[in-house]
Amino acid sequence: MRLRLVPQDTAWDFMKYRKFTFGASIVAMIASVIIWLSVGLNFGIDFLGGTTIRTESTQAVDVGSYRDALNPLELGDVVITEVSDPTFRADQNVALIRIQAQDGAEAVTPETITAVEGALRGLDPEITFPSVESVGPKVSGELITTALLAVSASLVAILFYIWLRFEWQFSVGAVAALFHDVILTIGVFSLLQIRFDLATIAAILTIIGYSINDTVVIFDRLRENLIKFKKTPLIDVMNKSVNETLSRTLMTSGTTILALVALIVLGGDVIRGFVFAILWGVLVGTYSSVYVAKNVVLMLGVDRDPKKPSDAGTQFANIDA
Repeated sequence: MRLRLVPQDTAWDFMKYRKFTFGASIVAMIASVIIWLSVGLNFGIDFLGGTTIRTESTQAVDVGSYRDALNPLELGDVVITEVSDPTFRADQNVALIRIQAQDGAEAVTPETITAVEGALRGLDPEITFPSVESVGPKVSGELITTALLAVSASLVAILFYIWLRFEWQFSVGAVAALFHDVILTIGVFSLLQIRFDLATIAAILTIIGYSINDTVVIFDRLRENLIKFKKTPLIDVMNKSVNETLSRTLMTSGTTILALVALIVLGGDVIRGFVFAILWGVLVGTYSSVYVAKNVVLMLGVDRDPKKPSDAGTQFANIDA
């Protein structure tokens, strides 16, 4: 007997509450932008420039004492964060010390790092420094520009591909869903103040790829059904297409989520932000494939006449069919 997450033939009305779900998506996007502008992102060292020092000690981390020990060095903006992780030993206490790039210098100098380590050893002789990462302000600025270009280029490429593969309405719907996913991810990172660095950008690009894959699968079935059921209202064809691909969607998303949850629990704090971004992206990406992309296509309408020669997207549909 085969295991099924959903019945073989479902007829759930996914579009019944389309106005509510689409409105909720718009509200969530607006809220994400407001939080982003008012709270800001917790940029990692990749984007801010400066140095991050990771410390480990058998003694409990006292952020106030660490700060008092570093104040005489006059390092400017210093952020000290205690790191907790279920994989740490009981006597493993970890902290991250982020020091801003000093004026007139590309990065914190080795002498400054030595002074920081000496000040902390005076507080705790057994403290160790497993890693030190430095990025100059010029490099961090270039990384921000490159990251924005990478995300923008991926959206433009997807817009063009979907336009050729289907119709322009499908293209707009797909990119609207991806834009929704990216904005909500940035909003959550801003709200929870999770570190936003190059790994997060990689996660966002992964989210875009995952979300568009799910969207294209449903679009492909929708295109086939539009040819089969030419007289059926578009909203009913959409519901049928989502139901027919529901088992595949839940199986793919479910197995991916299981792997990501395992990574969040057991993977350690270094990759937690990256994994959380992908996990969140899988959830909102699955949602947006149905309730954002399809809503946009429904509002724009689709040309149901396959013989119209001026419709390049429909010509592609006939070739594939």
